[in-house]
Amino acid sequence: MGPAAGLVALLAMLALQAGDPSGAAARGDTFSALTSVARALAPERRLLGLLRRYLRGEEARLRDLTRFYDKVLSLHEDSATPVSNPLLAFTLIKRLQSDWRNVVHSLEASENIRALKDGYEKVEQDLPAFEDVEGAARALMRLQDVYMLNVKGLARGVFQRVAGSAVTDLYSPRRLFSLTADDCFQVGKVAYDMGDYYHAIPWLEEAVSLFRGSYGEWKTEDEASLEDALDHLAFAYFQAGNVSCALSLSREFLLYSPDNKRMARNVLKYEKLLAESPNQVVAEAVIQRPNVPHLQTRDTYEGLCQTLGSQPIHYQIPSLYCSYETNSSPYLLLQPIRKEVIHLEPYVVLYHDFVSDMEAQKIRGLAEPWLQRSVVASGEKQLPVEYRISKSAWLKDTVDPLLVNLDHRIGALTGLDVQPPYAEYLQVVNYGIGGHYEPHFDHATSPTSPLYRMKSGNRVATFMIYLSSVEAGGATAFIYANFSVPVVKNAALFWWNLHRSGEGDGDTLHAGCPVLVGDKWVANKWIHEYGQEFRRPCSSSPKD
Repeated sequence: MGPAAGLVALLAMLALQAGDPSGAAARGDTFSALTSVARALAPERRLLGLLRRYLRGEEARLRDLTRFYDKVLSLHEDSATPVSNPLLAFTLIKRLQSDWRNVVHSLEASENIRALKDGYEKVEQDLPAFEDVEGAARALMRLQDVYMLNVKGLARGVFQRVAGSAVTDLYSPRRLFSLTADDCFQVGKVAYDMGDYYHAIPWLEEAVSLFRGSYGEWKTEDEASLEDALDHLAFAYFQAGNVSCALSLSREFLLYSPDNKRMARNVLKYEKLLAESPNQVVAEAVIQRPNVPHLQTRDTYEGLCQTLGSQPIHYQIPSLYCSYETNSSPYLLLQPIRKEVIHLEPYVVLYHDFVSDMEAQKIRGLAEPWLQRSVVASGEKQLPVEYRISKSAWLKDTVDPLLVNLDHRIGALTGLDVQPPYAEYLQVVNYGIGGHYEPHFDHATSPTSPLYRMKSGNRVATFMIYLSSVEAGGATAFIYANFSVPVVKNAALFWWNLHRSGEGDGDTLHAGCPVLVGDKWVANKWIHEYGQEFRRPCSSSPKD
């Protein structure tokens, strides 16, 4: 099999793997693409219809019970109702022997709830799984970290970055949506179950605070209670080394549940520990934030994300400029593309209005049925990972004429051959809740990378099209080059991944910052080395 045939075969396999609509609806992956989250609205609307029918049935049943109650009460309140009247005496005996039994053992209530449960069971297979709750909770923690969001503010529906005494509004929603005590507890419990007390404590503290404020109120939908929150928070503080807080919360727990023997033993243990080490009373352990992916560039990455798209100022660097680009191509003579040079080393260019609104919408529509959880190369395997939260689909240019036109436009603008086997099919990506892709290279950095199976060399260039806008977050951050580019709807970002020598450009390490608010879609066209020999000639100089 020749190089061309090898690439076509591998791309066809990728397209088939990402082309099964049944996989797109896999439970546990809802949180990883916002379009999947939006689809979850449909089953909830069906559940609302079921609950509405249940409520109407219950209202009718309660009206009938009220009627029976009022009828019997009126007989007891009427002092002129002697049991000497044989008719009244008969109805009294009948009520006590028959009517009350029928009221108490009425099947109407069980029939109403059975209909609701049956309806729920039919919808249940379309509902998110518990893995989605965990994924969504981790997304909130990720946004909390990267954008330095205040948990109390988040619980109130406010997106504020808090750095010392400085408070910055990152996004102002048109309508505030606050979290309940149970919502906060569930986020904290996900962190707690992972042994991540850095995140667990502030979320559980907020849950405790909200539960205290509504203590005594009963909410059918809540899974947790004040006691649950106090229990988890006390142990989280103990694990974090703050025994005095653990003791205080455990004592408060016993006020609500004095017969809990386990908590009573914990109180004795904490009291003993504090008696043995009196300094623990005032000491507060400093909880270190976990660096799960062990990112050496984490601070730089998050700093670039927090700027929400900082770029060099063109008038400060004259070599950065804007122009109308035709690349001497007849294809672009009548409709040149607006070009903005963002950076020189690495060379990064933004092409404004590269696609129209209609084209962007159509590409999203073509990809949506085939979206599957995005994967990354891990040795010779492709695996879903926590540091890349999105779904993606591969679109062959035979799917729609629009994709053929898009390839022609990319080729004319870059001067490169973008047809297979010299480029990959268009990859369309939809990011999930807090969707991101931590710092990575687009080109292969290992000789065992699956990219080399394509027999067409490494990825020489990336052409990324923004198919949507976002309200906040989602910038593309170039870590070592120290700049970031915000999401610009319908624009395309282009950069070289390799030097002319064929060596990878280390300065192209980049990341997709977490989407704070919005629905981010991009389309990637990766262009390979082979086929570009005369379009981008090689050079022995490592600087070229």
